[in-house]
Amino acid sequence: MARCELTGKRRLRANKVSHANNRTPRWQHPNIQSKRIWVEELQGNIRINLSTRALKSVTRLGLVAWARKNGLDLAKLVDR
Repeated sequence: MARCELTGKRRLRANKVSHANNRTPRWQHPNIQSKRIWVEELQGNIRINLSTRALKSVTRLGLVAWARKNGLDLAKLVDR
């Protein structure tokens, strides 16, 4: 299942509503991208699946600062 490893964002259940107002269940999937990010502090790459919303936040703040702010340990994710 597509899931963001940083934020935990995953698919949501929604209804498809027709013109006659018939409701049919469907899934809304997040935009999950697989990225390899270089982390200078760890001297290594991290391969991670994250949503584009999380990617925007990581790009703005930096991965280490974002992880520190949200209480995530990056040492487990190092790709060596």
